[in-house]
Amino acid sequence: MLEFLPPWFQIFFFSMIPWLEARYIIPFAMLHYGWEWWQAFPLAIAGNILPIPFILLFFHLVEKFLRRYTFWSNLMDWLFARTRRKATSRITKYESLGLFAFVALPLPFTGAWTGALIAYLFDLKISRSLLIIFLGLLSAAVIMIVLTLNVRWILSYLGIHV
Repeated sequence: MLEFLPPWFQIFFFSMIPWLEARYIIPFAMLHYGWEWWQAFPLAIAGNILPIPFILLFFHLVEKFLRRYTFWSNLMDWLFARTRRKATSRITKYESLGLFAFVALPLPFTGAWTGALIAYLFDLKISRSLLIIFLGLLSAAVIMIVLTLNVRWILSYLGIHV
């Protein structure tokens, strides 16, 4: 990655990036830097959750500003329609549990950023959404840690060292 930056900063910073987030940065830190999960976990979680309150509190202002420009308005229309289409059934039926499941599932285009966007689009309570997103973020990170440790163990059992 950016070798001139210390690994701890890379882990913290890259976990803030949408769709990378802690769920993928923790395994990266384990495999690329040789860090233990417990070393990368707090940095990645802190970096991942840092932008979420700002998204929940101020995204309406960003949207209002960007809607003045055709490109951004079209992009938001596409993104919002896609997000609503993917999340409507889970969120309207289960609300908090649906938001948790959406964030906790470690798949591409699910995660804290998308969860914050869903909370915004469905006008969910900010404080509750922040807690649910945080718990989902922790769950997704733990799932990925367990998967990474198991894959690493299986590979080492087969004589392949990563």
